[in-house]
Amino acid sequence: MTEKWLERRALKVLQNDDVPLYLFTLAADEIDLVADVSRIGRDEAGKLIGYQRPEKKKHVKQIQDYLDSGDVLFPNGLILALPPEVRWKSSRGPNTSDGLAVSGTLEIPVSPDGDGPRPAWIVDGQQRSVALSRTKNSRMPVPVAGFVAGDLDVQREQFLRVNTVQPLPVGLVTELLPEIARVPSARMATRQLPSALVDMLNQDPDSPFFGIIRRASTAADKKVAVVTDTGLVEALRESIESPSGVLFPYRNIATGTTDTEGIRRLLMAYWGAVRETFPRAWGKPPTDSRLMGGVGIRAMGRLMDRVMAHVDPAASDAAEQARAELALIADQCRWTAGTWEDLGMVWNDLQNTPRHISALSNFLVRAYLAERTGRR
Repeated sequence: MTEKWLERRALKVLQNDDVPLYLFTLAADEIDLVADVSRIGRDEAGKLIGYQRPEKKKHVKQIQDYLDSGDVLFPNGLILALPPEVRWKSSRGPNTSDGLAVSGTLEIPVSPDGDGPRPAWIVDGQQRSVALSRTKNSRMPVPVAGFVAGDLDVQREQFLRVNTVQPLPVGLVTELLPEIARVPSARMATRQLPSALVDMLNQDPDSPFFGIIRRASTAADKKVAVVTDTGLVEALRESIESPSGVLFPYRNIATGTTDTEGIRRLLMAYWGAVRETFPRAWGKPPTDSRLMGGVGIRAMGRLMDRVMAHVDPAASDAAEQARAELALIADQCRWTAGTWEDLGMVWNDLQNTPRHISALSNFLVRAYLAERTGRR
């Protein structure tokens, strides 16, 4: 028999007469005392039990690192399925309700010794709940929404409703990254600088990409904004992150600084030379020119690492130098018509897939190095 109750100030939301809904807070170290994870599986008879997915250790570690970082804002609450045994007591007085919610006190039964079964189930926030149970910031208040439902069907329905929301578009996330001081994950952080550079290329009137990059925030005409930002972001990220990338030396990892003006000069020189070398393929929709599609942008991004190693971006004739290098392979490119003979593919057979990106990149680099060796 339960002998201990956890009492919290709460709001009872006047939403559903049959399923009471409460908003309240728990300390981080109380989450594990109150709620458990109903892991999906099969019982001995083969009947489906639970509904939660396996724990994602890397995700939990990312959340825990943030919680332990000190100055934390953590509005992401948990959703719990509370047992019918919870007790609710409304506050007294004329101003305890605004017509939408009533203030009062919620009492949740808990195991006297802390080792017994938890009274509630986590419907949403299992990774957060694990991180909260491990954080050093153990008394941090955590917002909780709890609905009373001992019925597993109701819990599963709410679990599916919460977790079937469409994920955010990659382009939207990428575009937001430069505006965020503290990026949620290391993986996202690698796209922060490239995304800011893409912004620069799209907005600078001197840029060959001026106004032709399609981003989530712009309702640009697709006939004009022909370059998808994610492909260009990825091309720049590869060059910045790889020690063999031509943009890699512009970052000082020790001080955390970046020579963005130096990167700007290099990008302007190279991509300006690409535009001048392939004027008939530049600025067209990918359906008419594979140069402007993801496969072309990614492959020419990898070629940039080879070409610009032989160009001085600070020189006044940097663009001219880059054009001279690109001229070595210009007559072998089939961006808008013809067949890539070494690949055995018609120009519009190329697709924005890892296999085709790799094949085209390797061909361009091989052809460029062969021409350069022959020239010498």
